[in-house]
Amino acid sequence: MEHVLTLVIRVEKNARPQQTDALEAAAHAVLAILADDRSIGAGEWAEAMAAWQDHRIRKVVRRARGAEWRRAEALPGITVTHGTAEVRVFPPVPLDDVPKDLAKLQVTGTDFDQPEPPAVPHPSTPVLWVNPALQMSSGKTMAQVGHGAHLAWLALSPAARKDWATTGFPLVVRTANPAHWTQLLHTAFPVVQDAGFTEITPGSRTVIAEHPGLRPS
Repeated sequence: MEHVLTLVIRVEKNARPQQTDALEAAAHAVLAILADDRSIGAGEWAEAMAAWQDHRIRKVVRRARGAEWRRAEALPGITVTHGTAEVRVFPPVPLDDVPKDLAKLQVTGTDFDQPEPPAVPHPSTPVLWVNPALQMSSGKTMAQVGHGAHLAWLALSPAARKDWATTGFPLVVRTANPAHWTQLLHTAFPVVQDAGFTEITPGSRTVIAEHPGLRPS
C-alpha cells in the first residue's frame, strides 16, 4: 500500500515565508523525521516509515494558517523553523488515511517571493540544486528538494549521516544555471526524477543533491 508524507508550511495572511527559506525548511524537515528516533528501530513511526520507503517516497506540501496551523500542530509530527519559514512534517500514512485536519488543507497558494538573491554556497555545504528549466510552484519545489535531501541521506554512509545530523543538517537550496545543471547531470550525485503527478512532465529531473560526502575521493 502506497504511503504519503505530508509537509505543512505556515502561511499567515500578513507573514508569508521567503522562497529559499521555505525550500530549505522543507529539506530540513524531511531529514529531521528520517533521523528521528521514532522513525527507526522499534520507534512508533518506524513501521510507517519503512512502508513509505518501500514504495515511491511520495510527499505532499500543504499550507495552513491560524486555527488550521494550530490543529496541525496538535497532530504527531516535527516542526522546523528556518528563517522566515515554519514547516511541520508528519509521519507517512496510507494515501486514503491522511488525517482530516491535513487532508482539507490547500495545496495551492504556495508561491513565495525571494526579495534578495541567496548567497553563493560555501564549497563544504551540501547543496540541493534545482533544475533551471522547469516552472514549478513553491510547494512543488519544496516536495522536490525534500526528495533530494532524502536521496542524499540514503546515499550517505551511516557515519556521514550521523555527522550531518549532529551538525543540524547544514544545507542550502539553489537554482543551478543551465551550464552547471548540465555538468551536474554527468556526476554521480543523486537525481530526483519526478513521477509527474502534478505540474511537470513525468520523468522530469528536478533536483540534484550535491553532498560533499558523496563526492569522489
